[in-house]
Amino acid sequence: MSENVIEATEPTVAQLENEGDVAADFLEELLDIADIDGDLNLDVRQGRAYVSVEAEGDGLALLSAPDTVQALQELTRLAVQSKTGSFSRLILDIGGSRDTRRRQLETLVNAAAVKLDEGASQASLPAMSSYERKLVHDIAAERGLVSESYGEGADRHTVLRRR
Repeated sequence: MSENVIEATEPTVAQLENEGDVAADFLEELLDIADIDGDLNLDVRQGRAYVSVEAEGDGLALLSAPDTVQALQELTRLAVQSKTGSFSRLILDIGGSRDTRRRQLETLVNAAAVKLDEGASQASLPAMSSYERKLVHDIAAERGLVSESYGEGADRHTVLRRR
């Protein structure tokens, strides 16, 4: 008996650019509804569409909280999927929220490294999104640490150890 296997292929740059365009249209409408001024920038990075929303002043302050960015990213991904028929892994950045979150994750990894230096065999970080876990894995590797993800769904988290 043969099984139906769907082979996943990486999207092309053109497909990722299209995702970015669809996402930008969705986000422009959302910003208009909320009466928020913002400039959208589209890019393709590491096999993903990357959409950033920037504004002068603190016009995006309410939208740039990590949980809000995550929720808006999921809504944007659903809008893209609805329009293109394909799953989207796009990344949404609002007002530099991704850089801010990376700095927070660096602080978490640094604190975990201190615990390991003090004799702990491992250090567990809180549950986070797959994108954030990817950042943690990258940061940990930069610091010479071994990182692995454990758990399922919303409970998935990263554990760090020394090499």
